[in-house]
Amino acid sequence: MGSQQSKKIFPETFSMKAKAFIPAVSLLCFWVLLGLGTSKFLQSENKGSELRGYISWEDLTVAKNVVRGSQEYLTPSKAGDASRVIVVDKNGRRDSVTIQGAVDMVPHNNSQRVKIYIPPGIYREKVIVPITKPYISFIGNQKYVGATVISWSDKASDRYANGTEVGTFRTATVRVDADFFCATAITFENTIVAVPGEEGQQAAALRITGDKAMFYRVSFVGSQDTLNDESGSHYFYKCHIEGTVDFIFGTGRSLYQNCDIRSTSKKFGSIAAHHRDHENDDTGFSFLNCNIGGTGKVVLGRAWGAYSRIIYSKCYIDDVITPAGWDDWKDTARQSKVQFGEYNCRGKGAERRGRVPWSKSLTRDEVKPFLGIKFIYGDKWLRLNTNKINHTMVHSFSS
Repeated sequence: MGSQQSKKIFPETFSMKAKAFIPAVSLLCFWVLLGLGTSKFLQSENKGSELRGYISWEDLTVAKNVVRGSQEYLTPSKAGDASRVIVVDKNGRRDSVTIQGAVDMVPHNNSQRVKIYIPPGIYREKVIVPITKPYISFIGNQKYVGATVISWSDKASDRYANGTEVGTFRTATVRVDADFFCATAITFENTIVAVPGEEGQQAAALRITGDKAMFYRVSFVGSQDTLNDESGSHYFYKCHIEGTVDFIFGTGRSLYQNCDIRSTSKKFGSIAAHHRDHENDDTGFSFLNCNIGGTGKVVLGRAWGAYSRIIYSKCYIDDVITPAGWDDWKDTARQSKVQFGEYNCRGKGAERRGRVPWSKSLTRDEVKPFLGIKFIYGDKWLRLNTNKINHTMVHSFSS
């Protein structure tokens, strides 16, 4: 506001000013009220912009509304939530018969959270969430986690009609290129069963290149290269991930917390393969409080890139890990550059007496940057209380 100067009112002008006082006050009140309304409007707009900048539990929930006539509606689980809800139904009774069709309904460059509810069932389709469609949620039925499955079966050695090889990065059943994506109670599956070491058997269930994504109680099922954590910052919380060789791989900066990680290898394999070409690259995989088990004898990680970074902290590791624990990708020069570490893990597979000497048993100070969501800058884009999960996550739905 600008400064105001005091002025004297002389007798001869008092009458005129008195006559003008009432309309002036009325006009002043009008502008004040308009200003307050505008202020509230701007605050609302700013609040909306702020909401678009983070992921919360609300972005992973929908609630069943009352039946209106013969139609049952799904709505956001909170009255103040302006999110749009799109419902998939293979029988054609809702908004879309396919998941991709539901994604296609979202406008390009949208700035509003769109929740796609996917009822239990097996959806045989490849799905792409393009970079131009941020703020999308895939929501399954929390009461029947694992009952909503998106499934496909491309492998790297497959060929298109023109003879071009599919390649690893195009095998994903679901590809997410957009930012602020989140999912819950969904299984991403690639049904190819790969024999470790067999050429062209890479087959991803999910490929994620979008930034700031969250997966809660989501399953990733495959064998070789199950989860392509390609790029961006991601939070995997209470997820199930299984495979044989490099079944978590990519160049992402991701936190895997309280996840169930299962090797399905019969003989040998590897859990993670992280790619990091330069020491200053701000990427890596951090596994925190995870339960690691399954079959076969696998390594904790492989140095896909010269500066690969993989850290396991406070994990329970069953007897599925080779004594050496880590692999240099047949490049001894990487041994002095990689950042492979373990901290306060337990279980037979956590025994470090046979570990390669270039892996580290980290100290408390060394591991501190990897122990929470700050590792993925989640304090800037996640608004969660993982110690007290919102009870609204457990809604029941009809299919």
